[in-house]
This record gives sequence, structure tokens and C-alpha cells, in this order.
Amino acid sequence: MDLRRVTCTPAAEALIDVVRAKHGPVMFHQSGGCCDGSAPMCYPQGEFIIGDHDKMLGVIHGAPFYISGPQFEYWQHTQLIIDVVTGRGGMFSLEGPEGLRFLTRSRLFTDEEWQQLESAELS
Repeated sequence: MDLRRVTCTPAAEALIDVVRAKHGPVMFHQSGGCCDGSAPMCYPQGEFIIGDHDKMLGVIHGAPFYISGPQFEYWQHTQLIIDVVTGRGGMFSLEGPEGLRFLTRSRLFTDEEWQQLESAELS
């Protein structure tokens, strides 16, 4: 079973390709701050300072994906699924000019998945 904390849809992969072609390697950060908490921000890789409490959830389509510590506490029992919808992204997010924006959807891990995930992270 491919059990990951963060994954993405084919539409998100396609948009990552568009953004990467224009800006080079990218990274994501999900903060849940003052703006749309369901929209991860896409930055040029290395241009966003990762905080001491941020957690790397994984990699989506070659791009590292981080989440703030407080957001991780809320969402630790869910798998984040990065998707794309029509509209403008966050003001500082690279996909803004494309007329599309990244959106975080989620699903709860099953009890079995949660146990597997916890076991894998403890080893």
C-alpha cells in the first residue's frame, strides 16, 4: 500500500509542470494563516524559510511539501490531496497568474492506515 501524508491529483501535477517551467524547482507550504487555509502556497524552492516547527509531509511531483506545526497538529490524522481549481491563488503563490490555484482536499486515514503510518514513522 502506498501510504503518504500528502499526494496530488494529475491536474496538480500538470500545474506544477507549468509553474516549474517558468520558475524552476518549486516547493509548497501549508500554513493555515490569515489567508485561505485550504490553499497551499507554491514558492521557488529555497525562497521560503522553513521554520523550526514546520514539518515536511512529503514530496508531490518532485516538489517538497511542508506544513506548519500547528496545522500538522490539526491535520495529522488526514491525508492531504493537492488539487487544482479555477481562480486566483494566494498573492505570493507562483500559480496566481495561471488562472488556476492549488487547493488542499483531505481524507481521514482509516484506523489501519493510521497504525501503519505511526509504525513506519517510529521506525
